[in-house]
Amino acid sequence: MSVQITAKMVGELRESTGAGLMDCKKALVEAEGDFDQAIDLLRKRGVAKAAKKVGRDASEGLIDTYIHLGGKVGVLCEINCESDFVAKTDDFKQFVRDIAMHIAAASPVCVSREEIDPALLADERKVAEGQAEGKPPAAVEKIIEGKINKYLSENCLLEQAYVKDPDKTIQQVLTENIARMGENMVIRRFARFQIGA
Repeated sequence: MSVQITAKMVGELRESTGAGLMDCKKALVEAEGDFDQAIDLLRKRGVAKAAKKVGRDASEGLIDTYIHLGGKVGVLCEINCESDFVAKTDDFKQFVRDIAMHIAAASPVCVSREEIDPALLADERKVAEGQAEGKPPAAVEKIIEGKINKYLSENCLLEQAYVKDPDKTIQQVLTENIARMGENMVIRRFARFQIGA
């Protein structure tokens, strides 16, 4: 027995996900009317679509600022996309603003683990080695690697838990926005300023 997919169901799914009408209808048909399953299907397809866009040139975009209440913390951040059309949309502007606000709150050191200063990593490794001292030799390297990975996930922007939705990383939020807006996007760089730091 097949479930009748109504325009109202499609509209609600579209409102909830931002996906296109036909994509929403297809997902609801495939999920036999199950709203949550349809959302999962759309997410999986969105990630697949976003993966195809990653190699494309992103030379447009925005530089935006976020000043935290009281003027004690400020962020300047550049996020690129493929076209100035997308760069001028409210969705893209809001995404850039949200990322700048996240940077103000979470204080990352760099965008990705490839950019982390090797001296910082070496210092962190020494701390981890000191903490692993006295443990069985077979476990020492695993302990050190675990502590290094934890440090990277807390200090690299793309790996941090998003302050507005801690169940997602910034990389996942970026991927969702690439899928939703249909263009490759790159968080290029940022500078975070804090009074007295």
